[in-house]
Amino acid sequence: MNYQPHPALAHPALAHPALAHPALAQAAADQSGASRPLSGSGVHATAPVHANLTAAQLVTHALRRGEGRLSAEGALIVKTGVHTGRSVQDKFTVDDPAITDDIWWRPGNRKLDPAHFAVLKGRVQAYLQGRELFTQDLYAGADPAYRVRVRLVSSEAWQTLFARNMFIRPKAEELAGFEPDYVILHAPHFQADPDTDGVRSGTAIAVSLTERMVVVAGSEYGGEIKKSIFGVMNWLLPAQGVLPMHCSANVGRGKDGHPGDVALFFGLSGTGKTTLSSDPNRPLIGDDEHGWGPNGVFNFEGGCYAKVINLNKDAEPEIHAATHRFGTVLENVVADEAGNLDLTDGSLTENTRSCYPIEFIPNCDLSGRAGQPRNVVMLTADAFGVLPPISKLSPAQAMYHFMSGYTAKVAGTEKGMGREPQATFSTCFGAPFIPRHPEVYGRMLAGLIEQHGADCWLVNTGWTGGAYGVGSRMSIKHTRALLAAVLDGSLQGTRYMRDPHFGLMMPQDVPGIPNEVLDPRQAWADPAAYDEAARKLVGLFEANFATFQGKVGDDVKAAAIRAAA
Repeated sequence: MNYQPHPALAHPALAHPALAHPALAQAAADQSGASRPLSGSGVHATAPVHANLTAAQLVTHALRRGEGRLSAEGALIVKTGVHTGRSVQDKFTVDDPAITDDIWWRPGNRKLDPAHFAVLKGRVQAYLQGRELFTQDLYAGADPAYRVRVRLVSSEAWQTLFARNMFIRPKAEELAGFEPDYVILHAPHFQADPDTDGVRSGTAIAVSLTERMVVVAGSEYGGEIKKSIFGVMNWLLPAQGVLPMHCSANVGRGKDGHPGDVALFFGLSGTGKTTLSSDPNRPLIGDDEHGWGPNGVFNFEGGCYAKVINLNKDAEPEIHAATHRFGTVLENVVADEAGNLDLTDGSLTENTRSCYPIEFIPNCDLSGRAGQPRNVVMLTADAFGVLPPISKLSPAQAMYHFMSGYTAKVAGTEKGMGREPQATFSTCFGAPFIPRHPEVYGRMLAGLIEQHGADCWLVNTGWTGGAYGVGSRMSIKHTRALLAAVLDGSLQGTRYMRDPHFGLMMPQDVPGIPNEVLDPRQAWADPAAYDEAARKLVGLFEANFATFQGKVGDDVKAAAIRAAA
């Protein structure tokens, strides 16, 4: 989606010699430390290759090429065209006989014949080598013991900046001799051919776990880059004894030489992972993807990818400030001619996004690493409005809810979603991203919780007082207060009562939280209507449990939500 070149190109802060002449562009690449910027990609350059450029340089190129425009504060505003979310039906894994039995095949992870992948890859390589290219050498994984080296080769400057923001940026000396473990061939304007390439449409996100290559074709949505490597980490790490997790994480401030307590926040897009982990009193480890292993917790990424529709400066000041900075990429955010942002405008999509380096959050832990978690929080946006705002989970309940992954899909995060949330079950709170069978991750989580004695909680950030369209969204003020009580230990000694429908243990008293908020039935004007809605959701839990009950232990079966006999 092209804009006209922006007059800000004349600004001296954005000037770069790579704009002047193709030869100088290649010189800039050579100075980056990547002497072989296309190594491992199968692409042979016939046009300038810009390797490992800085954010300012990439913004300059994006403006020169008409890929976007600047906001009033300097963020790069781009449009992603028809794809304003992930194209989940166009995700493929190459069906290699050596690993096929280990892959969880399903509509969101389709089989692609190796011969078809070879054709698709070759056609994308041919497409790329005739174009001006941008490459970035990056890391996935803050723990060096489990780090994956990633090389992006893209035809676009702004998506290259997106990748630079999202992944971990190596030090200059680490770029010398950099050889990738995985290569992403990124061709957002290339249209795949279903008959030739063996895919479903003109869009294809295909990964070969044996060739260690990802092809992204036909989608400008930046999230495809991010999530393709998340899928790779979900494949690699379990074999190394590390649980990959779709979660955010933060850490308390240590006292008297003791490390701070670590908290994990599981949840799908729109449930509050980014918002709730951005806490001025607790340094952020990361907002979306982490590993949990022998050395503790570590971030996979070096940036954040926040939903910003209706972003409120008072409620989320750190994310709001980052969204207005130079170097940030804003996907499908609407602005006036002067570049003033309107974060309430969802005319392009409800899935407006802000992509920025993690250091734009002032209260972050730049190491991306912390110790073993003390609290594990599972977030759900309950569209029925019947789940309590917070519940304490037993270890068996924790595994049950992890395997269930109940939430409501939030409008716009996937292509084809309407404007209203839809109730869904996404196992491991990340079904679209896990290549292995779900029980692999479930058993690992159960073992880690038992080994480290973590407390587990279910937090509803969805609706209260009625279902979506009748009730209201949970107050973020109340949710933050409840989480504060979890993290400071206040809820350890409080009284609990068992919810009759879901078997959840709800705290009876939390300072500053009205009782009608703690007990969802009290929040409904019609208790009978609440009971009816609760029974409906119980039935959905029960039907979903049938899909995995044969792969869990008796303790999890006993903790399962079931309709009353």
